Amino acid sequence: MRLDFIRGLYEPGGPYASVYLDTDRSSEGAANVVQRRWAHLRELLAAEGAPPEALDPIGELMLDPVWAAPGRAVFARRGEVVLTEPLACRPRRQTARWSPLPHVVPLLAQRGEHVPHVQVLADRAGAEVTVVAEGRRRETTVEVADWPIQKTGAGGWSQGNFEREVEETWRRNAVAVAEVVEKEAHGVCAEVVVLAGDPKARALVTDHLAKDVVRRLTVAEHGSRAPGADPHHFLQEADAACRAWVDRRCAELLEAFAAGPAVAGLQETARALRDRRVGTVLLRDDPSSTATMWIGPEPTHLSTDPAELAAWGVEEPVRERADAALARAVAATDAELWFVDHIDSPDGIGALLRF
Repeated sequence: MRLDFIRGLYEPGGPYASVYLDTDRSSEGAANVVQRRWAHLRELLAAEGAPPEALDPIGELMLDPVWAAPGRAVFARRGEVVLTEPLACRPRRQTARWSPLPHVVPLLAQRGEHVPHVQVLADRAGAEVTVVAEGRRRETTVEVADWPIQKTGAGGWSQGNFEREVEETWRRNAVAVAEVVEKEAHGVCAEVVVLAGDPKARALVTDHLAKDVVRRLTVAEHGSRAPGADPHHFLQEADAACRAWVDRRCAELLEAFAAGPAVAGLQETARALRDRRVGTVLLRDDPSSTATMWIGPEPTHLSTDPAELAAWGVEEPVRERADAALARAVAATDAELWFVDHIDSPDGIGALLRF
């Protein structure tokens, strides 16, 4: 997971209010429940020193039905909401923190890896191509030739020629679909391409795809371009293909961690981040973690030992959550962060090194 989208959070600096709230309004009277939940978290933030002007914008957003979602994460500083994201389900923990750094890791863990991918629903007339990347969907219809498209089976002296024309129409449409799919897959660096629809059309499109796209191809059994067709099962298969890619990638990263070059443990990972040697941080997903470390004003100022930061010229190290410090350093050093179920490392933390 790249953290470019949170990089702007760290400028010009905190303190930050970080709030994760169950904002589900699906039941009767839920608006009052949301209000009570926010009131409780607001009290906690105020007790930690957050001023009212820092909290008012959060409350306005949380209580506005326009922003309704099963859950919501909000980050604010200096009286302004600087980032908010809806959560696809209720937050694993309702939390509120007033702290030097934003508490972003619960959002990152629940958000999951956004896998850039292409969804294709094909038939012999063309395809619907959907690109999913950076949290957005973009749809394109591909159709080149619409006649002749259907074999009649009527017979006669011209039947062979007519059938060859039909098959040529199918081929031309398949070539056009393949060209669009290749262009879109390369454009967003898609990790997965999911192809569904008419079996003959699927085979024709696959035959005309570049080899590098075929290697990323998953053929789905459900899905149709027919008017009124239910996309539910196709979307489930697309989600499953993306989850499978994430699982494979995690396994590859853990294998690379075992083979090296890599470092294990919080302190060694922090040192490597300071030296900008880290390509990927591997972090065990542990919502109950309360591990802390010391930070300074720069993203690469992080250590488990305040004396080490002092030697680096940090006059007043501040204690902060370890995961918050790691996220800031990862974002600033153009590294990646991946959550894993397990890792053979102290503190549940390790890093793959660039060099």
